[in-house]
Amino acid sequence: MAYVLGFFAADGYITVNKRGGQFWCIQITDKKLLESIKRVIKAEHKIGIRTGNGNDKNLYRLQIGSIKMCDDLRSLGYSEKKTKSLAVPNIPKKYFSDFVRGYFDGDGHVWVGYIHKERETKTLVINTGFTSCSKRFLGALSEKLRYFGVYKGTIRHGTGNSYRLNFSITGSLKLYDFMYNDLCLSGLFLNRKKTVFERYTKMRS
Repeated sequence: MAYVLGFFAADGYITVNKRGGQFWCIQITDKKLLESIKRVIKAEHKIGIRTGNGNDKNLYRLQIGSIKMCDDLRSLGYSEKKTKSLAVPNIPKKYFSDFVRGYFDGDGHVWVGYIHKERETKTLVINTGFTSCSKRFLGALSEKLRYFGVYKGTIRHGTGNSYRLNFSITGSLKLYDFMYNDLCLSGLFLNRKKTVFERYTKMRS
């Protein structure tokens, strides 16, 4: 569930209809991952689809109607207007890697490539990071990650109103070990992001 909470923090939202019905939703392009999330939370709701046009991908949505669950999310800092009011939840230490991996799969990035290509010896690097419109959230996340040995993160202004918490090689490898270690209990992750980390390991060996 910690993974689902992290993913919701990145790509989820709460909505209230005119009749007072309250729903929390996750809408993404990866149907397989959404089906895994549905299975973990033991939901019986159907996954909706919005067909993409042209270069746009299909969007899949899981919508759960529950006042209690919406209130629980609000108590953790995830209100209807959570974009700039995100909070790092106080969850047990053994589940925090799941939360971080969930947020990373929703609003994180990882890049591997060469820099200084004009030099005689180019340099292989890996760069990872988290994006949020809340600089305060990224600061709290960075502080928490340092507690778990993931350090050397820097926060920079991104595009528009967004901010990025970035890690270079050392921090990225620490982050990989933290997010995908043997203590990860949910087993949920986006394979395409995990394989980028593993490609860096293979390229530098």
